[in-house]
Formats: sequence, C-alpha cells, structure tokens
Amino acid sequence: MTKHIFVTGGVVSSLGKGLNSASMGMLLESRGLKVRLQKFDPYVNIDPGTMSPYEHGEVYVTEDGAETDLDLGHYERFTNTETNRYCNFTTGSIYYSVIMKERKGEYLGKTVQVIPHITNEIMECIQKLDGPDTDVVISEIGGIVGDIENQPFLEAIRQFGQKVGRENVLYIHLTLIPYLSAAEEIKTKPTQHSVGMLRQAGIQPDIIICRTEKHLSAEVKEKLSLFCNVDKNAIIEEKDVKPYLYEIPLILVEQGLDKLIIQKLSLKTNGDNIDKWLSILETLKNPSQATEIAIVGKYIGHQSAYESIYESLIHGGVGNSARVKVRRVESMDIEKNGVKSYLEGVAGILVPGGFGERGVEGKIEAIRYARENKIPFFGICLGMQCATIEFARNVCNLKGANSTEFDINTVHPVISLLEEQRKVSSKGGTMRLGAQPCVLQVNTKAFQAYGRRDISERHRHRYEFNNTYKEIFLSKGMIFSGHSPNEQLVEIIELKDHPWFVCVQFHPEFKSKPINPHPLFKEFIRAAIGFYKENN
Repeated sequence: MTKHIFVTGGVVSSLGKGLNSASMGMLLESRGLKVRLQKFDPYVNIDPGTMSPYEHGEVYVTEDGAETDLDLGHYERFTNTETNRYCNFTTGSIYYSVIMKERKGEYLGKTVQVIPHITNEIMECIQKLDGPDTDVVISEIGGIVGDIENQPFLEAIRQFGQKVGRENVLYIHLTLIPYLSAAEEIKTKPTQHSVGMLRQAGIQPDIIICRTEKHLSAEVKEKLSLFCNVDKNAIIEEKDVKPYLYEIPLILVEQGLDKLIIQKLSLKTNGDNIDKWLSILETLKNPSQATEIAIVGKYIGHQSAYESIYESLIHGGVGNSARVKVRRVESMDIEKNGVKSYLEGVAGILVPGGFGERGVEGKIEAIRYARENKIPFFGICLGMQCATIEFARNVCNLKGANSTEFDINTVHPVISLLEEQRKVSSKGGTMRLGAQPCVLQVNTKAFQAYGRRDISERHRHRYEFNNTYKEIFLSKGMIFSGHSPNEQLVEIIELKDHPWFVCVQFHPEFKSKPINPHPLFKEFIRAAIGFYKENN
C-alpha cells in the first residue's frame, strides 16, 4: 500500500512547507523510494492562472498544461517526480467538481454537504497519486491551522488516516518558534496553541518541524514534547538557511528526519545516496568563478514572482562551477531614469515573462542596451516578444512596431494573437499551455546548447511572432532557430552578429534542476562568464 505524509503549517504562513515537502521527497528518493508530491490550496480560484504574481507568486506550468502553485516547482527541482494536474487542487476545483457531479445527478438525490461530499472529494484527490509505482505520497496543505478555509482539508486528512489505517499515514506539522530579542527568549507558546488547534481538528502530529533562528535547547524540546504530546526525538530543529535553499535536506538529515519517517511508516529502503546533492552544495559554497546577471522585470518587488528564474540561474552557475549574483532591475525604473545606470557592469541580461503593458518599454530599452553593447542576453516569453519589438523598431526601421497585446492598432503588429486564441473569451486555463514540441535549426546557439534537433518545452502564452515579418527580420540578421514541427510558430530567435543573444517563447525555467541545469541557462551563464573575462 502507498504510504501518505501530510504536511500542515502553524503560527504563520510562508514558513516553507513546500520546500520541506520537497526536501523530504528528495531524502526518501535517496533511500531508493518512489515519491509523488501534491499541494492543496485553500483559495476559491480554480487554479492560480488568473492571479497576479503579486497575489500568489509565479504560476508553475506542468508538462500536461496545468497552471499550478509555485511549490510544484520546488517538488520537481528537488526530486525526480514529474508533476501534473493531479498534483495541485484548490477549494475552487474541489467544489467545482462536486457541483458538477450534483448537476449530473451523481449523488442520487442526497443533500450535498461539506461532510461527507467535499471531504470525500478531497480524499479522492489524495488517492489520485496512489499506485504500485508509488511508495510515498507527500501532500502539503496550504495555509495554516486555524484558517477557516483550511478546515475541510484538515477534516479530510483526519478521515483519511482512519480510512487507510493510522500505520499508513504520517502527520508532520511545520511551525515557527519565535525569538524575542528584547527578552532574549525563545517562545514555544504559539506552537503549543497551533498543535492544540490541530488536535481539536482530530489530528495528533507525529513530527513537529520547528523553524527557528536560534538553536533549540534540550529544555525547549522537552517542553514542546510535553505540551504537544510528541516524542522528543520527533521535535526537528530547522534553523534558517542563507543563501541557498538546497541546504534544507542536509539540515533535516542531521536532525534524523529521514530515519524517523522511515521508522514510523515501516518503509523498506534501498541504500542512502546524497552524493550528488553534496557536490551541488560544494559548488555553491566554493565556486571557481563568479558572474553578475541583471533580471529586468515588472514584478521584481515580489521574490516568488520569478522563483524558477532565480533558481535556474543558480543551476546554470552550478553547471559552470560559478556563483551567480543577481541584480534585480524594475523595468519601470529604466523608463523613468534611463538604462545605463541600472545595467552598467553586468555580464548578462535576462528579461523574463509577464503580461500587460506596464514596464514593457523599459524591457525594450534593456534589450537594446544588451544588443548594442554585445552583452549576453536571454529573453523568455514576453522577453522574446519585447526583443522582437526592439529589433523591428531599431534594426528593421519599422516605426511604431508593437504587439497587439499592447497596441491593437499598431501599424506593424510584429507580435500578434495566436490564431487559436482569436475566439477565446474565458481567461482561466485557455492559453497555449504545457509541453509543446520544437524543432531546432542546426549550427545555431540553441542547437549547440541542446545537442539535438527535437526538443519539448513548456509554454504559457497567447501571443506569437507574426510570420508576415519573417523576411525583413532575416535580411537584417535575425535567425529563427526553433519552430513548431509545422513551422508555423516561431519558438526561438537569435542574432547572427552577437556573442549570445537567444530568446525563447517557452519557459525553460520550468525544466531546470540543480542536478541537471537547463542547457539554455547553462550556456547563458557560460557566455556571461566569457563576457566578464573578456571585458575585465
């Protein structure tokens, strides 16, 4: 039988349940176990696809085209699991499914209620990842204990423990142990209250992971053990880590969490190998070189809006035994104050994705600066579209060139709505999403990076290069190095007379891992290192 681990949170949100779940998955995989991970979000949106990055951070896209929570990115970066639409459910998606069943008459005249119908639906979703090829499913419950919207999920995982047998289920509670600097004291009372609320919901945690900035003494652990009714060896201390998230699994190993999980679930393991992970950390802590990359975006003020981009740059650094320093540049600041003061001295410039007109002209100016000064440049999704607009205006002399997303009446619509999108009116889940095939042109930077012609990458967009302008772009030195198999959609563009100027319509950051950096990020960082050495 597949075993289940449920991860809940207490005291405050944003403690890192997703990172801890991913770390547990990585540690169990290192013991030869097959692990799947999923996230339950308590908001009423069907998915985060229509939410602003300021609301909920980056939208992570899976291979099968689901728009999901950013924690699924952590799951895929830390483990070998491939997430899909069964790895992220929301209150909205749960209720939608139940309401659709009610409309079809599937409840045979019953009064549909939160218990048992909503909780049964949640339990069905939990079991969607079960199977003979899965040893452990780790399910993260979003929000914290005490949230009103959280209650059906807690009731469902309580019932699930009864349904499959308590020996097959483990409840892990992640909580904050605050330190009051004025009193110089560590306070356990918030965690006691959090666990108390969890127990009122009928769940007794088996393990408590304590986020803390100070070491927990034996006395503090004894106090937590006594008042939370948890074995002392199941009180796991997790001190804050800076600057690399990839240290978290090692902290948990030092605290014996992996052994504890294996023991409590009676798991049969095979080996214990984290050598690759240790080598990554060694590279991060002792790199042989360094480089600085500027990210010019419109959501720079929100760390998680570009989570996968930041992590992929780190991966690219690992692939080159280099430390990557990131300079975060708000594109609207460039619009107000000019480009040079923000980008002077960097070894590479990256313009990521986004939606809407705000800040676009600043991105275009940053791209022009990279092109004219021969600075390695990487454009992703909107970054590619902005590069197309910049090239059209300043190289092809197509005055007023733009995307129809920003100017529906532009005289030169070099970026326009995909044909398949013209009759789409709904916003949620209607973009070109998920894995799409791409064919590369040989003797290009893209082909050099991948080492093969046929690739597949994840997409999330409505607008695309307008093929009407292909000939003039070609005549001015643009290379179209990647196309859809039918050659109708441009996927990758490059510049002929530039050291490294590559733009892609897809999102390569969704397929990069620390142990397997994405080839485009790896080559981008390699080019940036070369630029730095040449100019210093």
